[in-house]
Amino acid sequence: MSYASVSSTYPLAGRTVNRMGYGAMQLAGPGVFGPPKDRDAALAVLRAAVEAGVDHIDTSDFYGPHITNQLIREALQPYPDNLTIVTKVGALRGDDASWLRADEPADLERAVHDNLRNLGLDALDVVNYRSMGSIHAPAEGSIAKQVEALAELQRKGLVRHIGLSNVTSTQVAEAQEIAGIVCVQNQYNLVQRDDDALVDELAAKGIAYVPFFPLGGFSPIQSSALSDIAASLDATPMQVALAWLLHRSPNILLIPGTSSVGHLRENLQAAQLVLSEKVLAELAAIETRGSGGH
Repeated sequence: MSYASVSSTYPLAGRTVNRMGYGAMQLAGPGVFGPPKDRDAALAVLRAAVEAGVDHIDTSDFYGPHITNQLIREALQPYPDNLTIVTKVGALRGDDASWLRADEPADLERAVHDNLRNLGLDALDVVNYRSMGSIHAPAEGSIAKQVEALAELQRKGLVRHIGLSNVTSTQVAEAQEIAGIVCVQNQYNLVQRDDDALVDELAAKGIAYVPFFPLGGFSPIQSSALSDIAASLDATPMQVALAWLLHRSPNILLIPGTSSVGHLRENLQAAQLVLSEKVLAELAAIETRGSGGH
């Protein structure tokens, strides 16, 4: 496995963004459903992120549903000129908080309009088609119909750029025959590295790779080896896990989520952590395992 020299920025959707971004999923209530326990705290996290230099925020109107987008609008409008907001479509939430497939063209168009309305925007910077696959991992199958639907919304000026989520290399290639793809968002972290080849493939094409659940998601990374390495660096295990991703490839953009300003600042500090070749080798040796979905 090769590692990148760590740059702090990378191109995304016609801009250059800081590689350490922010994911808004945790701002909704438990299970990403319903309102946050403390709305003022959620607004404070968003404002603190932008004040700290975050210029890439990941969200979706099915977080809540509607909650995270409404919080983003309340906290950050008028939006900074350099802020890139990436959202995703392809699912909706049941009344029981279940995650349901919603990927017919009419579903995607409705979802784009929901995102526009709740974010208070006339056009969305980036919309990822989130394939439900096997829910927690990609599954092969054509996504042409969905990408064509987003490309039509792009032609109408409602969507500026198109990305993909929970997809395979074959699906990325299929999508690229239809529209320009600016990012891929899949599950990937220190202990879940199934996408190693795809990360490198996208890097060669200049396409951003955005790991969801960079810290393990619903099953946080736990490793005694990671804890020992972190202690030796006077850092937290999660900071080291984030720093490893930044070292892994220059096209990796991070969107760790949190509902705490203190935890946000801790995550952002990971961008300053330099990992030696020895430490990188030790981290690469940590046994991989599966983890939860997005």
